[in-house]
Amino acid sequence: MGASGMRIVDLTMPIADHFRWKTVLSVTGNIKAGDQFRISRLDAACHGFSHVDAQAHILADAPTIEATPLERVVGACRVLDLRDVRAEEEIGPERLAAADPGGAEGEILLLSSGWDRHEDWNTAGFWKRAPWLNRAAAEWLVSRRPSAVAFDFPQDYPIRLLLDGVTVPFDQHVTHDTLLRGGVTLIEYLVNTTALSERRVLLSAAPLKIPGADGAPARVYAIEGLSV
Repeated sequence: MGASGMRIVDLTMPIADHFRWKTVLSVTGNIKAGDQFRISRLDAACHGFSHVDAQAHILADAPTIEATPLERVVGACRVLDLRDVRAEEEIGPERLAAADPGGAEGEILLLSSGWDRHEDWNTAGFWKRAPWLNRAAAEWLVSRRPSAVAFDFPQDYPIRLLLDGVTVPFDQHVTHDTLLRGGVTLIEYLVNTTALSERRVLLSAAPLKIPGADGAPARVYAIEGLSV
């Protein structure tokens, strides 16, 4: 906590080697050996780790990530407390409504389950045993008219099936189908949300500006102690 009472909470899943996504960090240059610079190169998935989805992720001819306005992913955010969630729990609209502290249209909604307290995101259990949203819950989120919705768990049931190579009809990916199609930006795979103590924060989830990409990694953090 700074002198002003402001507190910054990092909500970002580190980009490192992971069983779901091949990730390579290569380094050239050795300053101790006399090189002037140490230079890193990263090869990582745009939809791995903490990231933002553009509408082009699911819709033909839709805007790609560089066209996502920063105002959609940086701004006032209200935290929906789902921290008593159970493994493999189906989350419906009533659960979300009870967790919503209330606020204006156009805000970011952050669903805080604290799932990373129960399962390590580097293991299959994080993805296969996670809670998930049903279609009614996704439709409830759209009806709040948020600019974006952020999740700290793999929010669509079929995500767990992908680990075993099982594909299902796209409409079963209910948040992708409902929110992205409804113009709501998705901010996915956050961690450390239980470090948040306030129900209203300033959230920043600005994606890397990668022209033509359908998503991009983001350094996601919340600022507490502000009047938002």
